Amino acid sequence: MLLPPSLPAGDVVVHDVLADEANGYTRQDEVVGGGVGRAHDLGLWLSTETTRLVVDRLPGRAAYPRQSGPGRLFTLLPGQVGRYRANFRFTVTSCACNPSWYYEDWLILVANDQVRRDEFISRRPDHDVDHRVHLYGG
Repeated sequence: MLLPPSLPAGDVVVHDVLADEANGYTRQDEVVGGGVGRAHDLGLWLSTETTRLVVDRLPGRAAYPRQSGPGRLFTLLPGQVGRYRANFRFTVTSCACNPSWYYEDWLILVANDQVRRDEFISRRPDHDVDHRVHLYGG
């Protein structure tokens, strides 16, 4: 999915893409910008150490794979880009009487500093973390 031609201002910009079976996998996307609190919505904690940007994963609510606590994904120097990929299985409710699931596949790119839009998606990341798993535990 390509980034929209213009992006909102903010320290964090989120391009959320949804393809749901309920609507025939028709893609819907939304772009929002804001402060570092937006990263919390994605299960990330961003902090700075002098000029370095530290990216940690927060514990999540996924049914599988379970995340026990925060985990360091990477530390970015100025101008660097990091890529985090993960997939999850979530339950619709917390009740055992409803065995419905939904799945999410994440691709998150993080840059420390301004990066041109085309460079952000086309360049090889300086750090690449892949936490994708077989979602049935195999």
